[in-house]
Amino acid sequence: MPSRTPRPGKTRSAATAPDDAPDAHGPDLDRYDVGILAELQADARLSNAELAARIGLSAAPTWRRVKWLEQQGYITGYRAELDRRRIGLGVFAFVRVDAERNAGSATKALEEAIRRLPEVTACHYISGAGTFELQVMATDLDAFSRFATGTLLNLPNVKDIHTSFSLGEVKAGAALPLTHLQSHVKRSARR
Repeated sequence: MPSRTPRPGKTRSAATAPDDAPDAHGPDLDRYDVGILAELQADARLSNAELAARIGLSAAPTWRRVKWLEQQGYITGYRAELDRRRIGLGVFAFVRVDAERNAGSATKALEEAIRRLPEVTACHYISGAGTFELQVMATDLDAFSRFATGTLLNLPNVKDIHTSFSLGEVKAGAALPLTHLQSHVKRSARR
């Protein structure tokens, strides 16, 4: 295992925090980091003490690890999951947007316009037919129709749109899979 150097501004003595201490951190994720990611995906409202107990560390190193994961971009934010139906968003549609041209500047203008639309909850640049696949929420079919014809079709570089409506959610708001990280951590620990 390569030796780890402390981050700038931090000093550690070998007696107080050896390189293999649970709060020492190298460039790779370890089992504690993966545990933190899994627990926070399941419940981001956990207190630091609850999180520490669940992953098997004390509170201080757990807090430092969460901060490190945030600073490194593994954790990009925290938010509440809302029930769309309870707040009046009864229509969930998948909209494929076909572009007029696939030139760089035209595509960039369309991307920027899509980012500004609160009704679009996700957007992916896709292969095959079409240019973008959007997830769109609306209160009802009339509101969706107004949004599609008044907004989506008038975005820059849009040639056509194709819509499929969700008839029911089988799985939504799922946590990202972490099993590949857990396997990597186990392989790294054996070396």
